[in-house]
Amino acid sequence: VQLQASGGGLVQPGGSLRLSCAASGFTSDDYAMGWFRQAPGLEREGVSSISMGGGLAYYADSVKGRFTITRDKAKNTVYLQMNNLKPEDTAIYYCNTEVSQWPWGQGTLVTVSS
Repeated sequence: VQLQASGGGLVQPGGSLRLSCAASGFTSDDYAMGWFRQAPGLEREGVSSISMGGGLAYYADSVKGRFTITRDKAKNTVYLQMNNLKPEDTAIYYCNTEVSQWPWGQGTLVTVSS
């Protein structure tokens, strides 16, 4: 099983990024999937999750209205569109099943700074 997150980078406050999570070794559409992040010195936290069918999504209060999670069954990939980014969104972003049952990948670093 591999979870390969990509799409991070350096962006100015107010900017946007789209993260991708390519799953291999399992069918991600069989699971509720989630995005998580870990900022320096802090514990990993859940950011967003999406149901198996993609019809339901959850967002942490801190990102509600700014982030959108989607999934593509054919590509076995989950996405996180992040708009109006803030410095406090700076973190390494990871994906996993909603209950974090697979080994964590390397994540992708998002840095929001002017």
